[in-house]
Amino acid sequence: MKFKMPTAYTILVAIIIVVAILTWIVPAGEYELGENDAPVPGTYEQLPEEETTPQGAFDVMMAPIRGFYDAIDVALFVLVIGGFLGVVMKTGAIDAGIAKVVETFKGRESWMIIILMALFSLGGSTYGMAEETIAFYPLIIPVFIAAGYDAVTGVSVILLGAGVGVLGSTVNPFATGIASGFADVALGKGILIRLIMLVAGLILAILYTTRYAKKVKDDPSKSLVADMGESNKEYFLGKKDEGEFPELTGKRLFILVLFALTFATMIYGVLPLEDFGVEAIPTLWWWFPELTALFLVAAIIIGFIHAFGEDDFGEEEFIDSFVTGAKDLLGVALIVGVSRGITVVMNAGNITSTVLHAGETTLSQAGRIPFIILTYLFYIPLSFLIPSTSGLATVSMPIMAPLGDFANVARSLVITAYQSASGIVNLVTPTSAVVMGGLAIGRVPYGKWLKYVWKFLVIIFIMTILALILGLYINI
Repeated sequence: MKFKMPTAYTILVAIIIVVAILTWIVPAGEYELGENDAPVPGTYEQLPEEETTPQGAFDVMMAPIRGFYDAIDVALFVLVIGGFLGVVMKTGAIDAGIAKVVETFKGRESWMIIILMALFSLGGSTYGMAEETIAFYPLIIPVFIAAGYDAVTGVSVILLGAGVGVLGSTVNPFATGIASGFADVALGKGILIRLIMLVAGLILAILYTTRYAKKVKDDPSKSLVADMGESNKEYFLGKKDEGEFPELTGKRLFILVLFALTFATMIYGVLPLEDFGVEAIPTLWWWFPELTALFLVAAIIIGFIHAFGEDDFGEEEFIDSFVTGAKDLLGVALIVGVSRGITVVMNAGNITSTVLHAGETTLSQAGRIPFIILTYLFYIPLSFLIPSTSGLATVSMPIMAPLGDFANVARSLVITAYQSASGIVNLVTPTSAVVMGGLAIGRVPYGKWLKYVWKFLVIIFIMTILALILGLYINI
């Protein structure tokens, strides 16, 4: 019997079981907590046996449920995004827009890859664009499939584009900002090496994606999802020839404008302008509840506009379109909850602090170059266990940043090592709802994604280490 890669659900549940087993093996411990519940360096203590809480079968069963409760804001956002897209798709505006984009870039489709990846990386570097990208997959993947590429190309444009942006975060408040606060350094400290990493990472990602895309377009059988080619075309585009796409009427164009404005509003709502010193424009500090409401209201407005002049689109048809769209992303919402269950088990078993303590005792005695490389290597498995950049910064930076003082390494470079490790891991980790959700929407099996991206990970890994060594001699 030929081996078949398990589904995302099976992989995540298996990881939960493994982590639960580790809570019986790895000693439980805790740090004293200081400001903002951050661990205080040098205060780790192993818990006495009577205070340990190893996780059993019941805890494993409850982990996905508790994870879903913890991630309900993200899950609801995904469902409402699905409903919003269901309504927009019903208007025919997306199909008409796809046809127009393909027509405009006929013979120049590679420019779409360059422009979109640059935009996504800018969002990742400046405000940590990650979960927000989930909304773009159903919009962008059909464009690339219609242009003769495949779903892997579309996923690569979004996931690698935003991913290298987060890896090279410059002023990202959820990674660089939080970490800088706990490390007690200015947000802009170390920005030059991060800009170098951002530009280098983006160039590598664009070259990697365009090379694969060209190979697929020249020979569709070279696609990693060639066996799903016709199925994906039908799923994302419907059974339409290029000439059968709906006409881009004035009303459909207006709906597309509203569609774009909705996403622009989303970006403005989460952009922390105040942290960037911008006071002329108010910072909204929106997050998932406000974003969910934004897409819900936008769906209703677009539904009303489409209803004008349409005899076959009323209140019942609007609800059906919305519910059908939400149903299409139900699997994505479930993955979000299950993936969060891993962190639930780790925290409940009190082994997160023990993992941090291992880093504290190992790294503090190393020299400059070994220290920064070991710090990066240490953060890779830690990022796998704690995929949230802000969460990882909160629990680790108060411990890790001061260790750099002993090795004569700038704290800002420790931050760069942390966010680089988190960035590379979050391109592939099954504990990330962004990765698993994006692959689920794009209908790209996890095993196929690993086969596609592993060479890029090696390239980025080497580039990051070289950049970190260079950062030892750049203090800007």
